[in-house]
Amino acid sequence: MNIQSIVAHLPVHHQAEVAELAVRYGMPRHRHVVLADGVFDPLIKTDRVGEVGMVVRRRDGGILVARKTYYPPEIFRLLTGGVGPGEPIASALAREVAEETSLTVQISRFLSVITYATPDLMSRRFVSYVFLLDEIGGALHVADPAEQVAEMRTVLPAELPVLAARLRQLSDRTDPAISGKWASWGQFRAVMHEEVGALLEAG
Repeated sequence: MNIQSIVAHLPVHHQAEVAELAVRYGMPRHRHVVLADGVFDPLIKTDRVGEVGMVVRRRDGGILVARKTYYPPEIFRLLTGGVGPGEPIASALAREVAEETSLTVQISRFLSVITYATPDLMSRRFVSYVFLLDEIGGALHVADPAEQVAEMRTVLPAELPVLAARLRQLSDRTDPAISGKWASWGQFRAVMHEEVGALLEAG
């Protein structure tokens, strides 16, 4: 797959930047996912057109994952942060890493571009831009209390499919904390973990 076939799926204001990021950090893999239900956060939020996926690799090789205060028990996931309308992807990535980890990192690889469509999104699509980031300094600390992070831990890359399986098994309970059903949210969130797990395993 070439970069032109990837950017054709993206918001116009991100197409040139994604092409530039691919030159600098490697060609990302593209995955398009059609979800049966898209009525949940973050897909219904109007303050973002997508998100950055932050695959933070710590110095011991572990991958940073987090659990928020309102998550079901034992649910941890990769870090993500919103990309606002018209906001550069690189700016969103730098901001979200600072807010959620306080770490100094360097981009190792542009891993994946995941596009999502649902009946509820109508003509627009939600996009996840996923990057492998290597820790190079700082002390792990959540700088923004609004993130509602309850706990962070590291997992081996081989454990990411296990996290994905847990996300896919969430109940169909509706929760105002995510403005939708946990099962639908879990189907969405599982995709990135499956994608990153496969890419890191492949090397």
